[in-house]
Amino acid sequence: MLILGVESSCDETAFAVVENGTRALSNAIASQVELHARFGGVVPEIASRAHLECLVPLLHAALDEAGTTLDAIDAIAVTQGPGLAGCLLVGLEFAKALAFRHGKPLIPVHHIAGHVYSVHIGRERDAWGEGTGSPPPDPLAPYLALVVSGGHSSLIHVRGAGDYVTLGETLDDAVGEAYDKVAKLLGLGYPGGPLLDRLAVNGDPARFDLPRPVLNESHFHFSFSGLKTAVARLVEVRGRESFGEQDLADLAASFQAACIDVLLAKSARALKATGLKRFAIAGGVACNSGLRAAARQRLAGTTLALPEPEFCTDNAAMIAGAGYLAARTRAGRDYGINAEPSLSLR
Repeated sequence: MLILGVESSCDETAFAVVENGTRALSNAIASQVELHARFGGVVPEIASRAHLECLVPLLHAALDEAGTTLDAIDAIAVTQGPGLAGCLLVGLEFAKALAFRHGKPLIPVHHIAGHVYSVHIGRERDAWGEGTGSPPPDPLAPYLALVVSGGHSSLIHVRGAGDYVTLGETLDDAVGEAYDKVAKLLGLGYPGGPLLDRLAVNGDPARFDLPRPVLNESHFHFSFSGLKTAVARLVEVRGRESFGEQDLADLAASFQAACIDVLLAKSARALKATGLKRFAIAGGVACNSGLRAAARQRLAGTTLALPEPEFCTDNAAMIAGAGYLAARTRAGRDYGINAEPSLSLR
């Protein structure tokens, strides 16, 4: 089964063709980083207009790379939400038009469900190193998924195909957003995650004593606003100009260590509470080298699944993959669906 995936929830326009839920025949992405870099974050109106400009050429690029045509596509999967309203509408309405014109089933996909599924894309074997990667049956579940990105920090119990229970979410800033804001405070640029991760490699994570918000609370929710504020106050008191190269590396390492401590401590607690032995990390922050290394070290005894780097950030292959599971269980020809910026995972 060939699924065309369409993703436009934020600042990446993406199309992908995925075969049988795991084999990405193409994964075309148009990034808007340069457009938003001078603002230090995504500007919704600019993002929406940029999506409009590249929809058609990017669709053709994805189909050409996959060596297929729209006539050969079995269904079209598209992000319905959550995300920026204008951005979601651009991709969704385009996908609806394609599906209607070519008589294809239209599969609405939750953006986070796509990230959760991303660990299964591009593998010869399944995410747990067992069996084969195609087709992905319900036995991929159950597992615990930590979804971490610029807009999300969630712990999700994946009970089966399309069956999710959200155990915890961020109470304020998402961890990726905190990375971006701290990088901006330090004058590093945008996006901040990769920049701080690279800087932290040469830093001392114990140099600065930074808080671990809600670390010892019994719930599974996250909070990163206080950590970001602590960095802001430190920089304000000392003065940004007083930070040398090593100081910046030490602060980056200390900030990253605080984030990782909270993320993995909460995850370990959730694994124990649920009795789950399989753990996946997904989303843009899943590319973070410090987080990946710490997870392997601290969660010994747990089978860990990490997405391939190209499937960590927003992409359409993950949407097509999640859409494949849905396409096996429902017809999905509802062309009247609308974008839902605050769509809940269910």
